[in-house]
Amino acid sequence: MASRQITQETFDTVVQENITEFEMEPDEAVNEAVQQFESQGVDLSNIIKALPKPAGSDENDRTHEILQTLDSLRKSVDLSALSEMGDHLLHFSEQCKQGMAYRFLAAQKFAYPVVLSAWKLALGDQDLMMKALYAMSSLTDGQPDLLEPVGQQLLVKTLGENVSHAEVTLVGIRIIRHVCLKHEQNRQDLVKSGILPLLTGAMVKHGSDAEVVREACSALKIMTFDDDIRVPFGHAHEHAKMIVMENNGLKVIIETAKGFMNSSSVLSELCSTLARLSVRNEFCQEIVDLGGLNFMVALLADCIDHQEVVKQVLSAVRAIAGNDDVKDAIVNTGGTDLIVLAMNQHISNPQICEQGCAALCMLALRKPENCKVIMEGGGALAALQAMKAHPKEVTVQKQACMLIRNLVSRMRDFSQPILEMGAETLILEAQAAHRDCDDVAKAALRDLGCKVEFRELWTGQKGSLAQ
Repeated sequence: MASRQITQETFDTVVQENITEFEMEPDEAVNEAVQQFESQGVDLSNIIKALPKPAGSDENDRTHEILQTLDSLRKSVDLSALSEMGDHLLHFSEQCKQGMAYRFLAAQKFAYPVVLSAWKLALGDQDLMMKALYAMSSLTDGQPDLLEPVGQQLLVKTLGENVSHAEVTLVGIRIIRHVCLKHEQNRQDLVKSGILPLLTGAMVKHGSDAEVVREACSALKIMTFDDDIRVPFGHAHEHAKMIVMENNGLKVIIETAKGFMNSSSVLSELCSTLARLSVRNEFCQEIVDLGGLNFMVALLADCIDHQEVVKQVLSAVRAIAGNDDVKDAIVNTGGTDLIVLAMNQHISNPQICEQGCAALCMLALRKPENCKVIMEGGGALAALQAMKAHPKEVTVQKQACMLIRNLVSRMRDFSQPILEMGAETLILEAQAAHRDCDDVAKAALRDLGCKVEFRELWTGQKGSLAQ
């Protein structure tokens, strides 16, 4: 695995040497440099693999175009030349979109304070401010560490003062999404600054704008992530509670969804966010009380051919089934039959198989009557078919084993029919292939009545801890 790093200047120097000393053509020189560094274990993911362009009349004075644009932008900001600044911001945004390596190089050359200054200068001019927002959105994509307190305050201020402007709201929320993904401190700081009511408010104010709704919903969902490996404990649960209890998040999402029944991409995002917010028993029940369950069941039936929608609906059903009363409500609305239908129709999709098995697993937990409905509806057979279809997918194997275990733990009469479907062989294969499946496989085999060898890891005997 590549781990060594080099600077853009080092790469560019080697490319230039290939051209001048070995008389290579530019493309050949770049390819040779790439091969040379990769053979040495150098990570080139943040390196622009292209020959810099001449900065002026001197052919030897070369620099990458994004840095030339940044330099022009910096000069226009220093001179407060607003008419020129707009064009430079647009060009800078387009060049940032060429890839992470371009954004990384720009950030290294202090692009963030330049764009931030341009944003401040543009506050009185909405058209110019939009160009600055687009530039900041492009620059921060994949680089959340760039944001600092002044930028946080400016972001919240801009959104708060432009709640009626759909495009400002859209790009501002996109910046939030970029700076909060994999960055716990930014999430916490922005939540403290009052970003949550701005996000839910945007969904209400612009409830018919698909792009704004999708971005706002995605940003709310990111606030519930725990994806920053630098932080031992995040505030994901607290943020989810705040979205629901202080900002009426569940009602906002469910009401908004009713206006997008023909938009699978928006509905997928809404369902995905509902799943992230189902962190407490009462929240799961509130989703049902607000009509969210009926909406999801209808959505699953109507969009059974749309894989992304199906996956997100199954994920949401799995999440709200953590409430025992909601389990019964899901079964009573015919949810189990639709889950099995979705799994059978998309048996080649491992994510749908995983989420389907997980949802059925939750419905079966501590609910013998639900187990009967799942068995009669073909749930066990669908899970075993998923295991056959995806032998290398540990998550599918694990969830299927857990489902089988839940089906028979309180309904031993189901053991023989499930064994006759070939369950024992499939579970043993999963156990042998995946170390993470060992415990759940043994539990399933034990409750099926199969012979299981349990190994005592420690008995508390033989010797003392004292030296």
